[in-house]
Amino acid sequence: MADFVTENAFAKVNLALHVRQRRPDGYHALESVFAFVDSGDELRASGRADGAICLTLSGPFADALAGEGDNLVLRAARALQAAAGVSAGADMHLQKNLPIASGIGGGSADAAATLRALVRLWQVDDAAVDLAAIAQSLGADVPACLASRTQFGSGVGELLTPCELGLSGRAILLINPMEPLATADVFRGWDGVDRGALDPAHWLTGRNDLTDAAIAILPEIADCLAVLRAQLPQVARMSGSGATCFAIFDSEAAAEAAAERIWEDHDWWVMAGKLR
Repeated sequence: MADFVTENAFAKVNLALHVRQRRPDGYHALESVFAFVDSGDELRASGRADGAICLTLSGPFADALAGEGDNLVLRAARALQAAAGVSAGADMHLQKNLPIASGIGGGSADAAATLRALVRLWQVDDAAVDLAAIAQSLGADVPACLASRTQFGSGVGELLTPCELGLSGRAILLINPMEPLATADVFRGWDGVDRGALDPAHWLTGRNDLTDAAIAILPEIADCLAVLRAQLPQVARMSGSGATCFAIFDSEAAAEAAAERIWEDHDWWVMAGKLR
């Protein structure tokens, strides 16, 4: 068993998100292009012999998870431990930098990072466990976050195909009005109109079909989008079910200048980075 391992939980962005229909099982049929930012949360894990799984927290959004005995990090660790038949445990520490319930896969990315970290820590044989199945059991976005690379997703997001769109290294800016938004509430507000399929090669002309429903619950999202579009990016959209919005720029300097202007004028969470 390794002494300790560290994994990044990269922020997830839905470059486009088309909602096609509500399925009989209550879930929604989706099509999305997932991309990932080079920043996010960070998970560190070390082994322990008694089999216990323990988690400590730090960072600007740690308080939102404090006291939870069954968050996605702990569920991921316990699921892998059981599936792999591992007797060892782990002491984990999560640096929580991403806002909670914000449409950028924070919890899903943390769960995926936990799986990647503990496979290395416990030296789990890849052939001994079905990581994709474990990821899917934890949440719709976890399979995409497990790979943390640009992918086209369909189904409820679990049917994944890698796609090369030439976006690696592109400058991106994320902002959030510091208000959590429940995914289920946003999906309930979707108007039920199928506006057509998503071609991942033409994601730039795509859309996020949940934007209007999210704005109806949290009007500040419209303000975020207006502010981002005023910075003249290539594109500005809401990610996932919100409330985080993103903009892609032609240069890091442009993204960082926009971040500074927004930070000075608004009491929002702001993060500039690059697409992986």
